[in-house]
Amino acid sequence: MDFVGKRNCFFIFSAILILVGVVSMSISPRFKVGIEFEGGSALSLTFAQAVDEDRLRSAMSDLGHGQAVVQRVGDTGVLIRTTTLEGPGNDGGVSERDAIEERLTEEFGTIEISELSAVSEAVAKETIRNAGIAVGVAALFIMIYISFAFRLMANSMRLGVAAIVAALHDVIITLGAFSILGKVVDLEVNAMFITGILTVVGYSVHDTIVVFDRIRENTARRVSRDMSTTINISIMETIGRSLTTSLTTLTVIVALLLMGGGTIESLLYTLLIGVIVGTYSSIAIASQLLLVWEERGMNPFRRREEAEA
Repeated sequence: MDFVGKRNCFFIFSAILILVGVVSMSISPRFKVGIEFEGGSALSLTFAQAVDEDRLRSAMSDLGHGQAVVQRVGDTGVLIRTTTLEGPGNDGGVSERDAIEERLTEEFGTIEISELSAVSEAVAKETIRNAGIAVGVAALFIMIYISFAFRLMANSMRLGVAAIVAALHDVIITLGAFSILGKVVDLEVNAMFITGILTVVGYSVHDTIVVFDRIRENTARRVSRDMSTTINISIMETIGRSLTTSLTTLTVIVALLLMGGGTIESLLYTLLIGVIVGTYSSIAIASQLLLVWEERGMNPFRRREEAEA
């Protein structure tokens, strides 16, 4: 299969995916954000038996929390995310936490509130800032590592840039997918999502390095004097390994999602989307960028060829 010959089709397809995501992210609400990024409270409840989620949402709405997100955890567990719950106040009234417990006990029988967590708006903003810094620092060190690992090639920094561009491509598409899913099925962007994004970046770069390494080996073996042929052969030699690894990972992710996902649902969906897109980008984006640079007279393999001349 001629992957290199279809690079323009790959670029157009990626551009369409990114455009759809950007359009979704430009429409309010951009994302369905969790309390980690917006501030609020989370209640972890355990019921005596399985409860109907619609009835639970209705009960929360009666208490003034119509926007509450209800998420099933296992058979009898439920996680409720809502706005910050108020305390009893100076008048000695009932706290919102106690009011919720009383109302749900009347509706569903005995319940246990195993955890109540709250995040202020200030902490939420700090979390967003730290998440951005984490992704940026990870990208910088990945670029430095790849540049060092392929230092025998001319312009080795360009390989690092290609890998980061591919990873950025994966992150943007994943963000776009979450923006759409947040509007359709209330899928949240939360702390687990950030964990997933960092994992996706690492996964994408790892797949890209495998292809780059095979390109380097085939260049040293002089499989072909033509770079496009070398890249295409390298992709063909590594695609089986990449697909097998990705399918194995996806099987585990899907199995966990079918079991309910629970509090790591956002992480699982991030990995599901990211692994698929990351496998695609290592073949269709990162490797093709090297060829584009070659066609513009910037051959990343010239240093080795000159050294062997």
